Amino acid sequence: MEYKKDPDKIQQLNDMQKKVTQKDGTEPPFKNEYWDNKAQGIYVDVVSGEPLFSSSHKYDSGTGWPSFYETIDKSFIVERSDWKLFSRRTEVRSKHGDSHLGHVFPDGPNPTGLRYCINSAALRFIPKDEMEQEGYAQYLELFDQKNEAD
Repeated sequence: MEYKKDPDKIQQLNDMQKKVTQKDGTEPPFKNEYWDNKAQGIYVDVVSGEPLFSSSHKYDSGTGWPSFYETIDKSFIVERSDWKLFSRRTEVRSKHGDSHLGHVFPDGPNPTGLRYCINSAALRFIPKDEMEQEGYAQYLELFDQKNEAD
């Protein structure tokens, strides 16, 4: 699958998705699509389709945004220093879509100690039972590994 920034896809985004992904915005906490989603599946970049996060790594951080302790594949993530709120934070962007996703903080749970605090508006959720038909079958093993560890 080829991942790229798609101008046609950007035109189809709603106002909040454009604000977040293209203008480095932030959506309201607790009033976004995925903050409390508990379904199994993966989260991909709403612009490029890059696979970013798995429900297997999602947890309730209490912040009101989807939070994950790791990415599916770090090669799809770009981290940048962000000084917008007068202190250093680490911004997280998708590599090919160049979408602003959110930030990563060093206060997450084990095993990584990280908290990827991500805007729902930057994501599209693909349920586990639709992953194969959507072209993400190789990531189904994320759920087998979790089940083996249980």
